[in-house]
Amino acid sequence: MTSSTNESSQGPIPAASWPWREDLVLAYDDVELRPSVRDDSAELFNALDSDDVWTHVKGRPSSAQQWAEVIDQAQASGRWMWTIRLGGAVVGTSSFLDLSVVDARVEIGHTTYAPQVWGGRVNPAAKLLLLSWAFDEAQMSRVQLKTDIRNVRSQAAIERLGATREGVLRMYQRRQDDSIRDTVMYSVLASEWAGVREGLIARLMP
Repeated sequence: MTSSTNESSQGPIPAASWPWREDLVLAYDDVELRPSVRDDSAELFNALDSDDVWTHVKGRPSSAQQWAEVIDQAQASGRWMWTIRLGGAVVGTSSFLDLSVVDARVEIGHTTYAPQVWGGRVNPAAKLLLLSWAFDEAQMSRVQLKTDIRNVRSQAAIERLGATREGVLRMYQRRQDDSIRDTVMYSVLASEWAGVREGLIARLMP
């Protein structure tokens, strides 16, 4: 009788931490991420107030005040929000969530961008910064990403990052219209991070 293992199931995982600070700044060229604060709310509302942005994403704030409330409540609900800027202008937001330090696992999600930056360098630059912080600063072993099975554009973007598609979580989450979505799960492991990082940097080269 023989047994087989894969790399993700071998041995104990290293200890992770969560060195979050409100003064964090992550930057790549003119793409900058900072923890979201109430003062970002009006710019977030103006940048993301588009039906196209929220087609596959639940929880659209209807005003700058609602954005401020989302930011206020984020960490209490297990969400660490980032405001994403390009050349100083707000163009999106993303978050860490589903954090388990003991399991060295975190998710990148609640990501929305202004339509004018779709398909450009903002998303790969932001993901490079977030993945770098998760793996290199927090010592995570796994970073996961999820998207609606209907959101083909998002699936393609995640796959271009170099994440591995793990499968479909059936009947996983209620959509804004009250239908129930299937969710596609992706991940990047610490053992894969060097290759993913090289791919992202190559995409961002002039």
